[in-house]
Amino acid sequence: MLGSPRPRNRRLRRTAALFVATGLALAGCAGGVSTETADKGAADSGEITWWGWTPDAAPAETYIKAFNKAYPKIKVTFKKLTIDGYDAAIRPALASTVGPDVFAVAPGAANGAVGIYGVNAVDLKPAVEKALGADWESKLAPIGVSSLTTDGKLAGLSVGSVFAGTVWVNKDLFDKYQLTPPKTYDEWKKVCATFKSHDVGCFVQGAGQPAFNEDTLQAITDNVKPGVWEKALKGEVSWTDPAIVRALSIWKKLFDDGIMQEGALGVQQYPDANNGFMSGKYAMVMMGTWYMQYSTVEGSTNAISGAGVANPKPFTQLPIPFPDVAGTGNVGALYGDADFGLAVNKRSKSIAAATTFVTWLGTSKEGQQAVADILNDIPALTTAQPNWDAVKLVNPEVQRPALEKLITDAGKSSEPRLATVSADLQTAIGVASTTVAAGQATPEQAAKTLQSTAEKIK
Repeated sequence: MLGSPRPRNRRLRRTAALFVATGLALAGCAGGVSTETADKGAADSGEITWWGWTPDAAPAETYIKAFNKAYPKIKVTFKKLTIDGYDAAIRPALASTVGPDVFAVAPGAANGAVGIYGVNAVDLKPAVEKALGADWESKLAPIGVSSLTTDGKLAGLSVGSVFAGTVWVNKDLFDKYQLTPPKTYDEWKKVCATFKSHDVGCFVQGAGQPAFNEDTLQAITDNVKPGVWEKALKGEVSWTDPAIVRALSIWKKLFDDGIMQEGALGVQQYPDANNGFMSGKYAMVMMGTWYMQYSTVEGSTNAISGAGVANPKPFTQLPIPFPDVAGTGNVGALYGDADFGLAVNKRSKSIAAATTFVTWLGTSKEGQQAVADILNDIPALTTAQPNWDAVKLVNPEVQRPALEKLITDAGKSSEPRLATVSADLQTAIGVASTTVAAGQATPEQAAKTLQSTAEKIK
């Protein structure tokens, strides 16, 4: 997917497949945690360790380097652990007196790591309020606050978020055949028919990797009736709700009408669908904000090369709203999660310095600028925007307005993507999507089975 996987439902950057494949929740142990002391150690000097399964080393060093311009006397050492090994390492470390000062947590108070490890973390609300003022919540992306709060405690601070709900298009292919990205279902069918007549793939999805099917089903359901999908995740409405049944019916039509590529159920989103789009074999793909990084010359070149293309040539790719497949006019919905949160260990001997680092990276203009410029995450600070003069886009005049709008719209969204979805429920949604697509169950039957499974999970 994108740059950083997550032990539990992660988004996707380059190693996205890892996140989706596991869908695991971190399991922790909360025993024997001492009460934190906010003034433990100096706030502007000292040495702290930061553990996480994300980000990659290069972004982490970029963040640390920018931080040291403001706080040169605080040395930060980043230790990246594997996704699969993170839980096994962090659990005993937090129970000891030699664990990391700062550690990453996955979002989701109910099922994510923050709900498990929140007891090990300092409440960051006072520090954030000091940094941003009493109205601090209005200045941060709501999804990053809600998904990292547990029992009234802000246990982790979001550095940035990722959102789905967009389709990415190869504008160069659309221009070549004088086509306009589709806004309705009928337009989508016509676009696909035209591409097919030129032996070009239209839309590609790895329907064999069910976690990504959830993104498409959520987009369709939001188009049918906004809010129903989120309520179903909360158990407030049944999965047999007419809006969800209709969404499953539209999902099936995508296969029947040739919008989905042939053999989609045998394809993985990563690497198959990703490589198909990046190599120019398909004109559209269902991906989220993590694809922004491929709007740059360097990001696009690397991704195309990674797709197996010799002498890669960057192309103009753009995000568009998911088409109005239900004919309701409800378009543009985005749903997402904090990519990860940074928590301060209650047992740390340098709580003050650790809090300074976490708060600076998640709330300061300079820290969030460093996040924004990498184009990996949507910054947590809603006013943060990439320094476009320093970002080398493939086609700035076309891409910049679209990316600016995407970032702004994402910052306003409070609809969760995966943070509130348990591994069992995610599996059940995947089964519903694949059985309907394969004609093994009607939308009504699949919805009924999904509801039955959801009730058992409770």
